[in-house]
Amino acid sequence: MKVTLVVIGKTDKDYLKKGIDIYSKRLFHYLPFEIKTIPDIKNSKNLNTEQQKEKEGVLILNQVTAMDQLILLDDKGEEMGSVDFSKWMEKRMVAGTKHLVFAIGGPYGFSPAVKARANGKLSLSKMTFSHQMVRLIFIEQLYRAMSILNGEPYHHE
Repeated sequence: MKVTLVVIGKTDKDYLKKGIDIYSKRLFHYLPFEIKTIPDIKNSKNLNTEQQKEKEGVLILNQVTAMDQLILLDDKGEEMGSVDFSKWMEKRMVAGTKHLVFAIGGPYGFSPAVKARANGKLSLSKMTFSHQMVRLIFIEQLYRAMSILNGEPYHHE
């Protein structure tokens, strides 16, 4: 199974870039993984919230095929612990999912079209994190899930 993380805008903090790079490289041991970065919307100051979400939504949906499973990283999504997330991932692997796409929306969330296309929503926490920080947190949790599934000592209970 291939996993893709779709994000809006570049990661501009060096410490986050470094962490994302470390965990992205570790993930290749378990499965194909890539990050697709959609450029920030130009002239977003001239757009209202809904217009910006719509434009970002079109760009997100352009990254997803009809066969892909799209999971939104959303504060209103399902919450689960690391072990439960590893089991969630395992179910998708066993079911034969070819491509699992996770998406982090822009600052105002997802458009109605993206929400309608999504196969599910996942919340990393009830707390609010910056969009750039969510990238690192998610990739680390994905790595943790894969190490749990492989019985490796990264995760302790």
